[in-house]
Amino acid sequence: MSSQKQAEEAIVSSFDETVPVSAAAGDHLDGKEAEQDDGGDPRHQSEFSLTSIFWHGGSVYDAWFSCASNQVAQVLLTLPYSFSQMGMLSGIILQLFYGIMGSWTAYLISVLYVEYRTRKEKENVSFKNHVIQWFEVLDGLLGPTWKALGLAFNCTFLLFGSVIQLIACASNIYYINDKFDKRTWTYIFGACCATTVFIPSFHNYRIWSFLGLGMTTYTAWYLTIAALIHGQQDPGVIHSGPKKLDLYFTGATNILYTFGGHAVTVEIMHAMWKPQKFKYIYLLATLYVFTLTLPSASAMYWAFGDQLLTHSNAFSLLPRTGWRDAAVILMLIHQFITFGFACTPLYFVWEKVVRMHDTKSIFKRALTRLPVVVPIWFLAIVFPFFGPINSAVGALLVSFTVYIIPAMAHMLTYRSASARLNAAEKPPVFLRSWTAMYIVNAFVVVWVFVVGFGLGGWASVTNFIRQVDTFGLFAKCYQCPPPVAAKHH
Repeated sequence: MSSQKQAEEAIVSSFDETVPVSAAAGDHLDGKEAEQDDGGDPRHQSEFSLTSIFWHGGSVYDAWFSCASNQVAQVLLTLPYSFSQMGMLSGIILQLFYGIMGSWTAYLISVLYVEYRTRKEKENVSFKNHVIQWFEVLDGLLGPTWKALGLAFNCTFLLFGSVIQLIACASNIYYINDKFDKRTWTYIFGACCATTVFIPSFHNYRIWSFLGLGMTTYTAWYLTIAALIHGQQDPGVIHSGPKKLDLYFTGATNILYTFGGHAVTVEIMHAMWKPQKFKYIYLLATLYVFTLTLPSASAMYWAFGDQLLTHSNAFSLLPRTGWRDAAVILMLIHQFITFGFACTPLYFVWEKVVRMHDTKSIFKRALTRLPVVVPIWFLAIVFPFFGPINSAVGALLVSFTVYIIPAMAHMLTYRSASARLNAAEKPPVFLRSWTAMYIVNAFVVVWVFVVGFGLGGWASVTNFIRQVDTFGLFAKCYQCPPPVAAKHH
């Protein structure tokens, strides 16, 4: 423990110096984040100042807020739509199932990160001014092929994750201001979200993560209470789900997408002062998220039933009130935050490509990052299908990025007896054996590949093509009411 204490003291005293941590001490990762320029001066951590309170985050609590805030954003508004596709019982069961499965694979990612860091630190590799990313972990543990695989899936998923946030912004603001169509709102919010290029790293999302979770909590309970107050006003409210096989698996993959928000796990861990404490944070965040997603989706489906099949945004069915307008505005702010969460790893990748990742100038890095926003902006205008696009991304990208690849990577990393013997992290207390871990991992790979990617891919792509046929690419106002109805409204 003495080496750990020395490392922590070194953090406070000097930001520019590399912290020596003995490989034999077992606490390799404690305080190593002081080496990053991105997170700000760690000397500020010991001072009571506004900067340290709002800007420099790296604690366990910061990581929990980041995970919980990032896990549920606009998808909160599409889960009632998923319930209408698959029915109440299946919706509840699959939320619990995929929530636990997502927590498991997030745990695997954290274990692999710790393994990678531990091995590199034994080789005296410094990560000063460098943010470790998932594809680098795969490269260090399994080689360049896995690096390419991780990079391709992770970047594509985060790209479309950012696209979805822009689409959601336009969809939501339309319900309190329909003077502009949704495409125009996409242009406007694309410019607003581009300002995230000025946020250096996940260290600097401390206040945003806290506020973001408060905003989604308000919105979730607004949906729940508003739906219960509204009740089943229409005497003919029908709950026919599951009605069609393709709709059922489309809804299921949206839930898969909901609990697959841990594509930024490595970046969140790297922003922590003691990343080895991350192991169960994502599970705790998921348990809180259940208190938001289950009541809101269930109440909305109970109140509106099959009407949700043609209203993928839950706001569209609730009467306009001050409470609803507040929820819309809060979700807009939160989507800006989530856009930053999804885009920041892409910014890092692009910085490394153009060799600007080590620069200390925030303005130079911001200018370097701007080209990343352009394709996101364009794709949001091409595919404005709020709801169906979530399912397609869930089936084709999330299934591999945060479920299949982490499970397979863990199995391959510890396939040899020597790797298991020297593992930085042993099997968790609730499994105890490597064999049990292999069984669980194999189940995750097979289930997600067959049900998530296979059946989910077929269903979500079928539904996505249906939206393209109905509304066309570059749809000006997706699922907007006809002009006459809009005037009466």
